[in-house]
Amino acid sequence: MQDVHGVTISHQTILNYENSVALLLKPYVDHYPYELSDQFCGDETYIRVNGRWHYLFFFFDAVKKIILSYRVSPNRDTASAIQAINDVLIKMKEIPENLTFVVDGNPIYLLAQHFFAQHQISFDVKQVIGLTNEDPVSTEFRPLKQIIERLNRTFKGNYRSTHGFGSNHGSVSFVTLFAAYFNFLRPHASLEGKVPVVNPELSGLPTMPARWTKLIELAQRWIVEQRTA
Repeated sequence: MQDVHGVTISHQTILNYENSVALLLKPYVDHYPYELSDQFCGDETYIRVNGRWHYLFFFFDAVKKIILSYRVSPNRDTASAIQAINDVLIKMKEIPENLTFVVDGNPIYLLAQHFFAQHQISFDVKQVIGLTNEDPVSTEFRPLKQIIERLNRTFKGNYRSTHGFGSNHGSVSFVTLFAAYFNFLRPHASLEGKVPVVNPELSGLPTMPARWTKLIELAQRWIVEQRTA
């Protein structure tokens, strides 16, 4: 901006803009009517917030490559697992009878399963244990676990340069923008170079800045429509 337009923009101004855009995009990302498959996986990774390690809970459609939950929590606990799984459930038009989540060996997911069962919501949990296939479940479902681990690595590749965040709000903004980019703007080799969520209003634009601008416009339009509905 300084070189092209002679305008000096501070680091704080950029952060403020990032937070504002994330605030607009989050409802759109969270409530978009995704077309989902029947293969879902979840995992946690680390994210540094205000000098302390927090946990980022990802849940992911392994076939469509869509991030369905991206919760940042100071705790790796059952409540966080429940909230992350609920993020997935509310995106389903109806809960399939054979719904299965593939996760790691952390017992919080079994406790979350028990919580939902008490509320008449049933699903199966397949836990992939360790790094080697020592049991039939791990052998069968490790490929799905590896898919969510690749998502974690992709996120870390984008996150590493930030050196962490000074506030929870900043971390949530960053993760929201990452999820929006991943779902709507980032081409995937496994999808033959297509983005997970194909929107004609985005795909016809020639540059990434133009697509970001249009995505923000779509999110604003969605918010207005919800308020006037």
